[in-house]
Amino acid sequence: MTETLKFFYAMILFLSLFLITTNVGGSYYGCETDADCPRSMNKDFYLKCVDKKCEWTAKI
Repeated sequence: MTETLKFFYAMILFLSLFLITTNVGGSYYGCETDADCPRSMNKDFYLKCVDKKCEWTAKI
Protein backbone atom coordinates (compact mmCIF):
# COMPACT_ATOMS: atom_id res chain seq x y z
CA MET A 1 0.00 0.00 0.00
CA THR A 2 2.73 2.48 0.91
CA GLU A 3 4.65 1.60 -2.25
CA THR A 4 1.59 2.47 -4.33
CA LEU A 5 1.21 5.82 -2.57
CA LYS A 6 4.91 6.59 -3.10
CA PHE A 7 4.54 5.74 -6.78
CA PHE A 8 1.55 8.06 -7.23
CA TYR A 9 3.31 10.83 -5.29
CA ALA A 10 6.39 10.48 -7.51
CA MET A 11 4.26 10.53 -10.67
CA ILE A 12 2.40 13.67 -9.58
CA LEU A 13 5.69 15.37 -8.72
CA PHE A 14 7.27 14.40 -12.04
CA LEU A 15 4.28 15.50 -14.09
CA SER A 16 4.03 18.85 -12.32
CA LEU A 17 7.74 19.55 -12.90
CA PHE A 18 7.39 18.55 -16.54
CA LEU A 19 4.42 20.88 -17.06
CA ILE A 20 6.23 23.79 -15.39
CA THR A 21 9.33 23.40 -17.58
CA THR A 22 7.32 23.14 -20.79
CA ASN A 23 5.44 26.35 -19.94
CA VAL A 24 8.61 28.26 -19.09
CA GLY A 25 10.65 27.02 -22.05
CA GLY A 26 7.90 27.42 -24.59
CA SER A 27 7.79 31.20 -24.89
CA TYR A 28 9.07 32.43 -28.26
CA TYR A 29 8.42 35.60 -30.17
CA GLY A 30 7.09 35.08 -33.67
CA CYS A 31 8.93 36.92 -36.44
CA GLU A 32 9.39 37.25 -40.18
CA THR A 33 12.68 39.20 -40.15
CA ASP A 34 15.35 40.09 -37.58
CA ALA A 35 13.72 43.51 -37.16
CA ASP A 36 10.60 41.84 -35.71
CA CYS A 37 12.55 40.52 -32.70
CA PRO A 38 12.72 42.68 -29.56
CA ARG A 39 15.95 44.50 -28.80
CA SER A 40 18.26 42.87 -26.29
CA MET A 41 19.72 44.74 -23.32
CA ASN A 42 22.59 42.23 -23.16
CA LYS A 43 25.75 43.41 -24.93
CA ASP A 44 27.01 39.86 -25.67
CA PHE A 45 23.82 38.39 -27.19
CA TYR A 46 21.07 39.51 -29.55
CA LEU A 47 17.81 38.04 -30.83
CA LYS A 48 17.78 36.76 -34.40
CA CYS A 49 14.86 35.40 -36.44
CA VAL A 50 15.43 31.67 -37.07
CA ASP A 51 12.60 29.51 -38.47
CA LYS A 52 10.06 32.24 -37.63
CA LYS A 53 11.12 32.31 -33.95
CA CYS A 54 13.36 34.82 -32.19
CA GLU A 55 16.37 32.99 -30.75
CA TRP A 56 19.36 34.18 -28.74
CA THR A 57 22.58 34.45 -30.75
CA ALA A 58 26.06 35.34 -29.48
CA LYS A 59 27.83 38.36 -30.93
CA ILE A 60 31.19 37.49 -32.44
